[in-house]
Amino acid sequence: MPKNFTLTRKQQELFEFLLKSQDFFDQPPTLDEICLAINLKSRGSLHKHIQALINAGLIEAPNRKQRGIRLTEQAKQEHQFEPEDNSSLPFIGAIAAGKPIEAIEDKHYMNVPEQLKTDKSCYILQVKGDSMIEDGIFDGDWVVIEQRSTARNGEIVVALIEKSEATLKYIEQYPHETILIPANKDMKPMHFKPNQVEIQGILVGQMRSYIH
Repeated sequence: MPKNFTLTRKQQELFEFLLKSQDFFDQPPTLDEICLAINLKSRGSLHKHIQALINAGLIEAPNRKQRGIRLTEQAKQEHQFEPEDNSSLPFIGAIAAGKPIEAIEDKHYMNVPEQLKTDKSCYILQVKGDSMIEDGIFDGDWVVIEQRSTARNGEIVVALIEKSEATLKYIEQYPHETILIPANKDMKPMHFKPNQVEIQGILVGQMRSYIH
């Protein structure tokens, strides 16, 4: 980064999100995903922050041939976003167990027992809603998610719907449709075309606090 160049708070937040996302997502985030992650309502504001990071030599100038916003190689080599210790996982927001809600990026880390995670990249989400209560997943629980883009039928997944809303459900996949199934007899399965749903991980662990 050039000398005497200082990032604003929002630009630093954007840069840290890009550092973090390179380890937990297969593809660089799009403009819409970045707006959602750092809570920006307008692409116009985002473009100003992106240009500032380009001027600082931290991200590549976007072009039509590439998907998403990418860090420069120099930025990847000179900056790292690491948890404080190996027992920590990133807590990156809320996940709906009910009606889909936005998954909002945060920056906190939480300690997780080794038995509740895998040796793959994992992250933590907090459950909102009661659609999975019959399988013991309650509102306010934290779930450990192994980051992956595929799942077997019958697994509990983080499903991103129409690239904007995330939910925690059982998944059934067929050539003509994808079904997201709650564990609550009062709620109905959700039916989508396969291209409307992206798998962002599978449930591998769960934590709960009894302190209120």
